[in-house]
Formats: sequence, C-alpha cells, structure tokens
Amino acid sequence: MLLALDISNTNIKFGLYEQEVMKHRWVVSTVRQRTTDEYAMVLSDLLRHAGYTFADIDDIIMSSVVPPLTPVFQDLATRYCNREALVVNYTLDLGIKLLVDNPWEVGSDRIMTIIAAHHLYGGPAIVIAFSTATTFDVVSADGDFLGGSIAPGLAISAEALSSSASQLYRVNMTPPRSALGKNTIENMQSGIIYGHVGLVQGLISRLCKEIPDVSDEKEIKIIAHGGMAQQMAPIIPEIQYVNQYLPLEGLRIIYNRLRRSHNERA
Repeated sequence: MLLALDISNTNIKFGLYEQEVMKHRWVVSTVRQRTTDEYAMVLSDLLRHAGYTFADIDDIIMSSVVPPLTPVFQDLATRYCNREALVVNYTLDLGIKLLVDNPWEVGSDRIMTIIAAHHLYGGPAIVIAFSTATTFDVVSADGDFLGGSIAPGLAISAEALSSSASQLYRVNMTPPRSALGKNTIENMQSGIIYGHVGLVQGLISRLCKEIPDVSDEKEIKIIAHGGMAQQMAPIIPEIQYVNQYLPLEGLRIIYNRLRRSHNERA
C-alpha cells in the first residue's frame, strides 16, 4: 500500500492507498516539536485502528512545507517502515512546466494540487486553497503552472483583527445572517468572511483575464480545497468544485508517474 503525507503549517494529512483507491485518510494537527517516535506512535495508532501495521506500507510519498518536519518523517519512513520516503519538489520530472521566475520558490503543496486539479478536472483552471494562507494557483490548458497569488487566510485575518483592536475579540468563522451586521460579532464576521469573499471573487476575475489562450472565461475551472473550503464555497458561486483530498490525490498521481518512469528505465 502507498502512504501519502501532506505536511502543511496547520495540519498533516495521511492517505492510505491501495492502487488508485484511497482506503483510509486521517488528519492530525501539525506540531513542530514532536519527534520521530511521537509521530510514529500517532501513525501506528491510526493504522492499527484501521486494521493495518507499518509492515503493510510498501511505499511512502510526501510533500512538506514545514522544513523542520521533513527529516522527522523521512526518519520515520526509514526506521519504522523500512522505506525511503519520496519527497516531492520542483526538481522531479513531474510532466509539467513551472512557468514562473523562480521555480525553486514553488512549494511542493502547490505543485501537487495543480497536478491533481489538471488530472481530475482539466485546464485551464484556478485552484484556491483556503488554509493558513489563501492561495490561488493558475493552471494552463496543458497543465503547466502559470503563477498565482497569495493572500492572508481567514484565520490570520481574524487573529490580526482581534489582537490589534482592544475592544474586539475572536469570533467563529461562520457567515453571519447578512452583510449588514447588527452586533459586534456579526460586524466582525461580515467584515472577515464577506470581505474575504470579495477578495476571492476579485482575484478570480483578474486572474481569469490574464490566463493566455482563453477565448471564453467560462471554460476556466475553479477548484477549492483546504480547511475553510466547505464554508466558503457555498457563498462564492464562482467555485465549481470542492475537493478536500486534492493534495493527497496529487501525491498519488505523482507517485504513479514516477513509478512508471522508473519501470520504463528498468
């Protein structure tokens, strides 16, 4: 079985695949201070609950945007699974072009989601990640990465507002009954959430106009994923698809491509 790991700033997602099928998936909080052994015990418990052990894992592929945890999980793969983890980065032959000024700056999380988006939905497309940051990744019709945009995420915006204004406090990230708030909580929710809606819609509009070789903007797919995608998609009509497993699916697709290339060379 294939174990796919998506290590982000907020959460770590595990996907256990048998061929093309995700048999199990888990999400745990990202804790930078945890050691290899601590994460191994977490993963061991998750596997055991699903009826598996480390011995059932044949291969491991991972993406990490948390540099201190990359060697931790590489060590876990070696010591507990007797496997060398394949770490996704821009130097691998992934079948796409990174058409940006500095390809080495493109995070592996963005690489795997654009690959998954193009593979599953086609292109051109805009992939929006509602996570710690809200990122916009633009995919050409051929599946190449054209660039994008990065904005502060909802949680960052809410935290900044409550910490910088002494009479304001943290609120739940749920849409208020209307944009016209009638109390402090609704005022904050309106500004944070509907303000973010305006940001997302504005960037979608601008990015669509800048994608080359597009005769009709309606052909551009808008795909969302990330922790806040389920809450935001219903109030952003431009979003056509929500796929919370996009990063893990990207890792599976990348693994299959690299395995085929290895077998052909062998």
